Amino acid sequence: MSSQPAHAADPEPRFGFDNTYARELPGTFVAWQPAKVPSPRLLFLNEELAMELGLDPAGLRGDRGAAIFAGNLVPVDAEPIAQAYAGHQFGGFSPQLGDGRALLLGELVDRAGLRRDVAFKGSGRTPFSRGGDGKAAVGPMLREVLIGEGMHALGIPTTRALAVAATGEPVHREQVLPGAVLTRVAASHLRVGTFQFFASRGDIDTLRQLADYAIARHDPELAGVPDRYRALLHAVGQRQARLIAQWTNVGFIHGVMNTDNMTLSGETIDYGPC
Repeated sequence: MSSQPAHAADPEPRFGFDNTYARELPGTFVAWQPAKVPSPRLLFLNEELAMELGLDPAGLRGDRGAAIFAGNLVPVDAEPIAQAYAGHQFGGFSPQLGDGRALLLGELVDRAGLRRDVAFKGSGRTPFSRGGDGKAAVGPMLREVLIGEGMHALGIPTTRALAVAATGEPVHREQVLPGAVLTRVAASHLRVGTFQFFASRGDIDTLRQLADYAIARHDPELAGVPDRYRALLHAVGQRQARLIAQWTNVGFIHGVMNTDNMTLSGETIDYGPC
């Protein structure tokens, strides 16, 4: 499927999303909208990645791009959702985490025929925010750009930044910082913690649906294999082992390598305190 580019003359951007996660896995997310921001400004646009995704960079620049990537102008074919997941964090299990400041906008099939998630980070509070403000600061979001693109150039599987937009809002951390929204691209945002969320609740039906979805998306060759769920576990373990070996080879330290930050696709995700 070829994506439809966002054109400057079109008042409603359309990316060509085909949102299988939202369509096939009800009960694993909450539908939500990004918060509006007062003064969006485009700080970074990855034009090479945009073209890979079948998008027209010309329609994503300037004020229009700033409005899109800050969350003020949501593509009409997007279905923003906050995904549910759990996580083992720093030695303890948190049975409910979820996207507290992120939203999956939708999925694109890129020019190579690969399905890719497009998601916001820092787009405001969600039902999973747990008291957080749902925001992100300019510095850490630009760091995701730099390190993610560096990892990509080194051939290490990674999520990538499509854009960063300043919001014009302050973010209160140890000090007041300028706010920003990152647009992140991934093979998927399925995490180990996605499975833990439902496993810890004994929800075997949803767990099976998730596993079948993961196989169809990441390991379709396993679909007809006897004991396919065990085979999926092995495939994910192999991908993650290769990823960590590649991290070690370049001296990369993740910093928050918890199960909510370990993808089934074997991509590096979340460059917080790396």
